[in-house]
Amino acid sequence: MIQMVDPVETSALLAFTRAVEAKSLSRAAAELGVPRATVSRRLQRLEERLGTRLLQRTTRSLALTPAGDTFYRHARAVLDAVQSAEASVRSTGPTISGDLRVSVPPLLDARFFAMVTAFAKAHPAVRLSVHFSSRHVDLRRDGYDVALRAGTVLEPGLVARTLGRTPIIAVASPEYLAAHGTPRGRKDLARHRCLLGFTRGELPQTHWPVGGAQVHVEGAFFTNEIRLLADAAERGLGIALLPRTLVDDALARGALVQVLPGVLEDESRIAIVYPERTLVPPQVRAFVDAVIAWAPSMPELSHAKPSHAKPSRAKPSRAKPSRAKPSRAKPAKPRRPGAKA
Repeated sequence: MIQMVDPVETSALLAFTRAVEAKSLSRAAAELGVPRATVSRRLQRLEERLGTRLLQRTTRSLALTPAGDTFYRHARAVLDAVQSAEASVRSTGPTISGDLRVSVPPLLDARFFAMVTAFAKAHPAVRLSVHFSSRHVDLRRDGYDVALRAGTVLEPGLVARTLGRTPIIAVASPEYLAAHGTPRGRKDLARHRCLLGFTRGELPQTHWPVGGAQVHVEGAFFTNEIRLLADAAERGLGIALLPRTLVDDALARGALVQVLPGVLEDESRIAIVYPERTLVPPQVRAFVDAVIAWAPSMPELSHAKPSHAKPSRAKPSRAKPSRAKPSRAKPAKPRRPGAKA
């Protein structure tokens, strides 16, 4: 007869995952409402049961061991399933409640703030945390429920609802081009100063999209704040690849001009993403619906029909190369603010 082993207690999984996400036993204990010694004891018993160390603990920090990293992913999935099971029963009631952690990029304005505060007012039983960061957080590992993302690549295992798209163009100041020349083709980029961002908000960019392909570029200036990139380009530091909506005003004023139009271009997909689950907690579904309803208030985005929720396949979303030929004489005419690219 096969002897059945009792499953790991939920309290132990909670102590472990909260410690990982809070990066501190004290903060995990405060979030769980128990003494720090209780969290430490639960972790010790868990490691003894598994016969392996899950966390490397010092007086100042916590770090996952390789075994702990693997176990965390499974533990997070189990707790998500438990939360979903509870939510499926509670969802018949009139009140939506529970924790909701959201990660969003910093480049958002008062329209987004109004949507978030309206959501919080409509659902006072939801404990809402909104974190602004240019870093692409790992939703499961970092304990987030929802994230707003802008980019061409989305991770596997996430459901992505596209909110809109925005063109990405290369720009430089007339002064910079007068001093360094206007690039006429992809090879010319090698002798220019390129102002670069960070891929996924973490790694310095090394490539730009040219004619549907990726071309290696050498950076002279790096930042994960795209408004600083735009300012650096306007002040003559080099060529930057930026959302059209961000530089429309500078193009209209003549402070910036487009470089290699129809060649050095891309398209960024704006999406709301959340972990793929059988049952989505009501507070997550309600927030996703609120964001989708808010998206059309952003006229700077190109809105297609809202996409059906499908897991992303982690393939790059490549914009089709424009057939327009690169300008050989003068820089492109500035467009009116708000004009479509």
